[in-house]
Amino acid sequence: MRMQPSRNECQSRLRLLATCVLGLATVCSNFGCANSRWARMRTVPANPLAMQLELDSKQGPQPTDRTLQMLRRNDLEQHLDVAPARLVSHVQEVAYSEPSADNVYSIAEVAYIAAKRVEEESPARALDMYATAAANAYFYLFDKSFDYGRNPYDPRFRRACDLYNESLESALRFLQKEGKLKPGTVHSVDLEEQSFDFEIAARGTWHEQNFSELKFVSDFKVEELKNLNQRFGLGVPLVAVYEPQTKSAVDRFYPIGMSFPVTAFMRIVASGAADDGNVRHRCVIELHDPLKKQNVVVEGQNVPLETDLTTPLAYSLDNPAFKRANVPSRGLTHPEKSLAVSGLYMLEPYDPEKIPVVMVHGFWSSLVTWMEMFNDLRSSSEIRDNYQFWFYLYPTGGPFWYSASHFRDQLVDARRVLDPQRQAVALDEMVLVGHSMGGLLSKMQTIRGGDHFWNMMSSNSLEGLQADPNLKSQIRRAFYFEPNPSVRRVITIASPFRGSNFSNVATQWLGRRLISEPDMITQARKQLLERNPGFFPEDSVMHITTSVDSLAPQSRMLRRLDEMPQPEWIPFHNIIGRVESDSRVVKAFAQDSDGIVKTQSAHNPDAESEIVVPSDHVNVHRHPRAILEVKRILLEHLGSLEGL
Repeated sequence: MRMQPSRNECQSRLRLLATCVLGLATVCSNFGCANSRWARMRTVPANPLAMQLELDSKQGPQPTDRTLQMLRRNDLEQHLDVAPARLVSHVQEVAYSEPSADNVYSIAEVAYIAAKRVEEESPARALDMYATAAANAYFYLFDKSFDYGRNPYDPRFRRACDLYNESLESALRFLQKEGKLKPGTVHSVDLEEQSFDFEIAARGTWHEQNFSELKFVSDFKVEELKNLNQRFGLGVPLVAVYEPQTKSAVDRFYPIGMSFPVTAFMRIVASGAADDGNVRHRCVIELHDPLKKQNVVVEGQNVPLETDLTTPLAYSLDNPAFKRANVPSRGLTHPEKSLAVSGLYMLEPYDPEKIPVVMVHGFWSSLVTWMEMFNDLRSSSEIRDNYQFWFYLYPTGGPFWYSASHFRDQLVDARRVLDPQRQAVALDEMVLVGHSMGGLLSKMQTIRGGDHFWNMMSSNSLEGLQADPNLKSQIRRAFYFEPNPSVRRVITIASPFRGSNFSNVATQWLGRRLISEPDMITQARKQLLERNPGFFPEDSVMHITTSVDSLAPQSRMLRRLDEMPQPEWIPFHNIIGRVESDSRVVKAFAQDSDGIVKTQSAHNPDAESEIVVPSDHVNVHRHPRAILEVKRILLEHLGSLEGL
C-alpha cells in the first residue's frame, strides 16, 4: 500500500516544482519558446548599395564619384536632378559612341539611381530602369569586348555585382506583385526602350511543382541563430516555400511549411534589335539550389552564386505547425499527443548520393535543439556536398528503450520507402549523433537484443506470454533486435551512460505526476498483467513508466546497456560537457559534471575519441568546440571511405 507524503515531503516537492519551473524558463531561453521568432521582417530590405549610393539621403540617391566624373566630362551632370530617366539615354549614347567597361558600368549605376527616384510615381518606368541596370551590369561583368577594361580588383567590379543583384531583385519584386514570379512560366515584358522575353526555370534538385511561393531573403533578419551562413557572388537569394507532392514518397519526411534556399540568376541568352527598333533581350531566370550548386558558368567564367542557407532555415522554423510539433514540454508531459508528429524529418532535399547524419535530441527537447550545429556544419562545402541531415523527433516522457525501439522501426521504414531496392550505397554509411538521452537511443541501434534484455522484463520465456498477436510482436521487436547494418559511426554528446542524479526520488515522484503515459501503453500493460498473473516480478522494467525513472543511476536497463560490447566495425566518438566556474553553487551542485550528467557517467571508455567541452548540459552540443569536433569526425568518416 502506497503511503501519502508527509507535510515536510510535500513542502520539499513544492520547492522542487518551483525549481522545475525555473528549469522550464531555462529550456525556453535555450530552445526557443512558441512566441520566439527565428527570422523577423525588416522595416527596409537589406541593400549593400544603401551607403554607396546614399539611397536614404534627403537629396535622394546619388552616383559615386567616378560616375559623377564621367557625367561632368560629358556635360551631363545637370540632368541628374532634373530628368534622371532621360539621363540614362544620354549615358547610353556616350557608351555606344565610346564603348568601354567604365561607360557600361555608368549606365548600370545611373539607371539604378533613376529607378529608385521614380519608383513610387512611375512603377513601369522604374521597372524599365531596373532592367536596364541589371542588363548593363551583366554586360560589364561578362561581355568579352570589355575584357581589357575589366579589373576584378577595382571597387567598381564588386559594385557592379551589387548593381546586378539589387536591380534583378527589384525587377523580380515587380514580377512578384503581378503574380508572375513562378518557375516553369514564360513571360514577355515590353518597356519603353527595350523588351524582355524571359523564362523562369528551376535548376537542380527542385522541380517547378515544388515551389509554393518565393520570398526575398533581404526582407528578413535572422535572430535565433548565431552565425549567418552566406556566400557572396551573383544572384538573388530567396526563400522558397515547399509545395508537397502527394505522389512523392519523400514528402512524408518533410515538415509542413518547409522552406528551402534558392538563388535566382538572370542569364541574358541573346540581345538584338526588334522590328520596332528597340532592343529585345531573351533571358532565363534560373532558380538554383545552393545546396547542390554554388557556381554557374557564364561566358566561360566560373561565377559564384550569392547564397544564404541560414535565412530560409530560420523562416522554416517559424512555421506555426512546425513550432507546435516541436514544443519540448509537450513531448515530455504528453507523449501521446506527440506520437502523431514523431518520426524522421528532413529539412533539406533527400539525396540518395549523400550520407545521412541522423541527429537525435535528448530529454525535454526537440529537433530544434540541433539547429545551431546543423547551420554551422552546412557552412562547410565538404560536409554539405557529402552529407544530408535527418532528425529524429520523439516524445521524451517515456522510457528511453521504448523510444529506441520506435527509432529502430523508423530507420528501417525510411530505408524501405526511400530505397526499396537498396541501391543507394551512401545510406549504408549512416552516422548517428545523439545528445543526452538521444545518445542512448543511438547506441541501442548498434547492439543486439535478446534474452539478456527480456530477462529484465520477466524470467519467463516470451513464448509463454499471453497477449494479442500484434502486442506480442511489438514486445518481441522491442527486446529482440539486431544492430542496424546501415549505421557505421556514432557520436554521443553528454549522454548519461550510467544514469543521472537528476533522476532521484523527488524528480521521479514529480515525473510520474506530470508525465501522462500514452493510453495504448497503459492499456497494453493492463492487458499483460491481467492475462499473465505472476509473470512479471516487482522489479520488472515493465513497471518503469517515465523517462525520468529510466535514467536513474540504479537503472537495470542502463547497467545492461553499459555492459554490452560495442561492435568493432562501428567507431564511437564521445563529447562530454563540464561546467567550469568558481561559483560556490557550481562547486556544490555541479562539480565535475555538466549540471545534469556527471563526467564519470558521460565517459565512454570504448570511444575512439573523447573530448571535454566547457559547457552545461543544455548547451554542450551548441558549443563551438563540440561543433568543430563533430565536423572533424564527419570529415574523418569521409576519409575512411576513400579507399573503399
